[in-house]
Amino acid sequence: MKFIDEVKIEVYSGKGGDGASSFRREKFVPYGGPDGGNGGVGGNIILQGDENLNTLVHFRGRKVFKADDGKNGAGRQMDGHAGEDIILKVPVGTLVYHTDTGDLLEDITEHGQQKLLAQGGRGGLGNTYFKTSTNQAPRYAQEGETGQFFPLRLELKLIADIALVGLPNAGKSTLISSISEAKPKIADYPFTTLEPNLGVVVVDKENSLVVADIPGLIEDASIGKGLGHQFLKHIERTSALVHLIDCSMLLEPYEALDDYSTIKNELLKYNEDVFYNRVEIICLTKIDAMSEDEISKFQKYMEESLEKKVLPISSVSGRNLEVLKRLMLKTKGFEFPNKENVNEQSVR
Repeated sequence: MKFIDEVKIEVYSGKGGDGASSFRREKFVPYGGPDGGNGGVGGNIILQGDENLNTLVHFRGRKVFKADDGKNGAGRQMDGHAGEDIILKVPVGTLVYHTDTGDLLEDITEHGQQKLLAQGGRGGLGNTYFKTSTNQAPRYAQEGETGQFFPLRLELKLIADIALVGLPNAGKSTLISSISEAKPKIADYPFTTLEPNLGVVVVDKENSLVVADIPGLIEDASIGKGLGHQFLKHIERTSALVHLIDCSMLLEPYEALDDYSTIKNELLKYNEDVFYNRVEIICLTKIDAMSEDEISKFQKYMEESLEKKVLPISSVSGRNLEVLKRLMLKTKGFEFPNKENVNEQSVR
């Protein structure tokens, strides 16, 4: 399914039905009074969060949504039926903006959460309502109110606990496929991942995490190189970032530091307020292709340069993946009774 994270739509609620102007016409009832019924209320347009969706692709072919009008009232005090509501289901994490003003109208953050986007028009009152002691035979009734119209922009920001970031081919897709059931495309060339992937990582019987694999960044992504920053909005809500650095093809440790700095700088260019103090876990990936001495040399250099712990991992052999999963869970504030296998200083 194609990943679409932004669409523009128009919503129209239904018009209220008109009230009826009618009089009783019954045999043996010589002075029949007013008996016009009320019009039905127009249908509403309602937005609803659905955790089973992760893209806005179902809005691609249809841009205008109009709810049913309320039915007109009728004689014998029969009220018109209400117009049927339209419920638009969207992924959890969808923001709703007014297209013309840019105002944020709603942020759908929970499954089943509903937002009334456009309220249906009120139905008109029938002439029965206007009967008084001084006006026994009113001949007028109300028209139904018109519905509401709004031009809207829907923007999806995926809700994940952890985001994997790094240069192209840093091993993000391989990692998420190793620690979750996600099956992203994996190949030995850059920009294999063209859209975000989500995976549920089960840490233990009681705890799990949602992890996002973001397409690789390169230097000057902030000015549109590579895939640019178009997917970074999907990691703004995460509690932590996992920086993946592929050292298997590097000759000197300072090159690994350069790779880390490239990603960090691009994140800050995108949104310094969000990412400056974001918790991060730094990992050296693809260590199967390195000797223990090389791993130790790169790890020591990175830790001394950044004054942070660095975790070597292998998505192929599984080395340190359990430690990584527990570190990721710790970023959500979970404390482990037994911490002997968790390098707490890896989270800064």
